[in-house]
Amino acid sequence: MSRPNKKKQTQKDKVKDKLDRERKQKEKRLKMYKTRPQRNRMGKIITGSYMSKTPTIQEPRIAPNYHWFENTRTINQKELSHFREVVKEKMKDPYTVFLKRQKIPLSLVKEDDEKKEKRMNLLSIESYDETFTQKKRRKKPKLNSFSINNLMDRVEKNNNEYTQTNDRNIIREQDYRELVRKRVFDKGSSNRIWTELYKVIDSSDVLIEVLDARNPMGTRTPHIEKYVKKRAAHKHFILLLNKCDLVPVWSTRKWVQILSKEYPTLAFHASITNSFGKGALIKLLQQFSVLHSDRKQISVGFIGYPNVGKSSVINTLSNKKVCKVAPIPGETKVWQYITLMKRIYLIDCPGMVYRTDDSEDDILLKGVVRVERAGYVVDTVKEILKKVKKEYIVKTYGIEEWDGYVDFIEKLAAKTGKLKKGGVPEMNLVARQVIDDWQRGKIPFFENPYEYEESTKEKSKNKNEKNNEKKNVKKNEKKNEKEEKETEKETENETENETENEPENEPENEPENKNEELEIDQNFDELNVKEILIGEQKATNVKKNKGKGKKKKAEVEEKTTKLDKNENKKNQIKREIEEKLKKSKEKKEKVDKEDEKKEKIEWDDLF
Repeated sequence: MSRPNKKKQTQKDKVKDKLDRERKQKEKRLKMYKTRPQRNRMGKIITGSYMSKTPTIQEPRIAPNYHWFENTRTINQKELSHFREVVKEKMKDPYTVFLKRQKIPLSLVKEDDEKKEKRMNLLSIESYDETFTQKKRRKKPKLNSFSINNLMDRVEKNNNEYTQTNDRNIIREQDYRELVRKRVFDKGSSNRIWTELYKVIDSSDVLIEVLDARNPMGTRTPHIEKYVKKRAAHKHFILLLNKCDLVPVWSTRKWVQILSKEYPTLAFHASITNSFGKGALIKLLQQFSVLHSDRKQISVGFIGYPNVGKSSVINTLSNKKVCKVAPIPGETKVWQYITLMKRIYLIDCPGMVYRTDDSEDDILLKGVVRVERAGYVVDTVKEILKKVKKEYIVKTYGIEEWDGYVDFIEKLAAKTGKLKKGGVPEMNLVARQVIDDWQRGKIPFFENPYEYEESTKEKSKNKNEKNNEKKNVKKNEKKNEKEEKETEKETENETENETENEPENEPENEPENKNEELEIDQNFDELNVKEILIGEQKATNVKKNKGKGKKKKAEVEEKTTKLDKNENKKNQIKREIEEKLKKSKEKKEKVDKEDEKKEKIEWDDLF
């Protein structure tokens, strides 16, 4: 069957169709205004020109109930405190992993951060004009201490709690000192590298900090570790000791033992042909991928100092040259994303350096800066000769004896033939060669882990002693405050009892015999002088009220007799104490005389 050919619409036909459509729409709209809806017998609207044929559905409404606004999960304060204790213990263990962190309220569990140093703020207090003149804005002055004694107490406390690390003035001095240093020694601390580092931290689930096995504590970055603990506690952190072939086995074993207390640590030797620790690291990464099975893949970021071997570790894991490698710092300049497996990705990061108190020589020996750009480098050879044993230098360079680092460089220049006209040695060129050998690992060197362990123990002891002293001071202050409060309460109770026991209509007169009171000896602390004064006051007050009644007279006589007996007893105690003091003085004088005689006899025998 052949379809009939449609006529082609001309422009006039198109215009007519458009006008017809508009006319029909207008008619419908006018009908809606004019026509009324058709109603039923019951008065319900059935049909209408403006109504749709399909039945409309009512909008759903939520039943008004206050239970919608109640807490979905509730917990007791006891349960919460128990939860905090358990989680704190588990957080300290580096080999435990928290699963389902979104459901656990870890915001309630916060470790006690280092207390920030509080300033005295003497100058930031409001001025005199703002509180006492016509321009005043406050009714009372804003004072941190209301007396000089209070201010002195606060100053003493701050002196006891002073630590050199939190001193801001020292930090400012360091900033001024760094201005003198060359720009070359600030390599690895630019804003570009730090932005690359934070990209790696944000995009990675597992962070591996690569350390140099020769100097692991020198190539460690505690600033980044603190940042990850605070801001990204859900990310796993691992320490990896690279270049284990340059260090004896016992030192790597001890360093792993020391560092594994804080984070899980692994020993590693990066090489494509003959590697060490590769299988252990891959198994560990596979365990993390199993833990995070809800994700499609896991990304592992490698961070650390420059020239530590981050890119060489990635090459050993992937069994081929994926990243650029060189024995010189600063080869990787941008972060790289590499696939190890279907579910594990590796991220290479450029080497970064956190600004510390290290000198130019320390920065060079850590391998942060290239030797060619350092300039005059002769003085750094002095520190190399201090750190390295003489036996190792003799084996590497064949020079047996030297007087100072200058003599060593001159002999090495003569041996290697690096001389100028007239046989003058090229000192700087030879020093560069020695430092280059140090960075490449030709000169054997490593830091002793046992010495580091002893130094940390001494520091921890000193800290504990200081903390104990502070605790004891606080305890003594609390005890003194309690004792003062108790004494105040006792004195108040005594005064209340005295007022109750006094006879009625007692006139409020001061004691007459004040001179007799002052004659009492103040040296005898054992006697209660207050009781004597109170007894005399009572006796004087009682004698004045004798004529007010026979009953009162009898009571007064009994009280006076009791007071007299007590005074006699106290006088006897005084006499006994005076006699004992006299006897003790006489004994001391006799002993001193005998000692003088013995000393004279001994000196006479000697001479």
